Amino acid sequence: MFPLFRVLGMREQSLATKYLFKDLLSKKVLILGDLGKGKTKLTVELLKQAVQLGYAKDITIIDMAPSKVIVKGVKVGGKILEIFDVSGEIRYLAPVKVETPRLKAKSGEELLRYVKVNRERIKPLIEEFLNAPSKILFINDVSIYLQSGRANLVISAVKATKTLIANGYYGKFFKFDYGTEVSRIERDLMDLLANNVDFTIHL
Repeated sequence: MFPLFRVLGMREQSLATKYLFKDLLSKKVLILGDLGKGKTKLTVELLKQAVQLGYAKDITIIDMAPSKVIVKGVKVGGKILEIFDVSGEIRYLAPVKVETPRLKAKSGEELLRYVKVNRERIKPLIEEFLNAPSKILFINDVSIYLQSGRANLVISAVKATKTLIANGYYGKFFKFDYGTEVSRIERDLMDLLANNVDFTIHL
């Protein structure tokens, strides 16, 4: 099993001081958690630190997240661009639009169609990175791509970079999937990805 680090006392201790990018350099890290647990927030905090340390030109971001929506008072999705300016030397790769399959679909068939659409939109971005890998890779909401049952490209990207900071959904909020097995597939491939990194942070 992969090592698991649970974050405790978040209100008392800033994410920015609990985890420092300089300590994660040359490591592969996966941030896991249910909705609203701060996965994107921690990722952006580490990104800010990386930029402040002068690594902007070495960074690629693959942002797989949908735009932010609020469901039952809980934030779903959220692109890095929505909370951090990635202009300058950072290479930022993101689809024009990402669907929220389990929120938007009205049937199993429709859910699977949205999952496929997301994969088709994201796949060229991973391939673009693999054609010219950078030393540092940030991935926001990697679970969106893994819902499709395809992990090989993501794992290739993990192996192609020296430092990885990735986050993805890993929880119970999205259990219902019209019997399509999308939720199980997503979780299984998140476990597979976790076994291909140095350690995980579970929020």
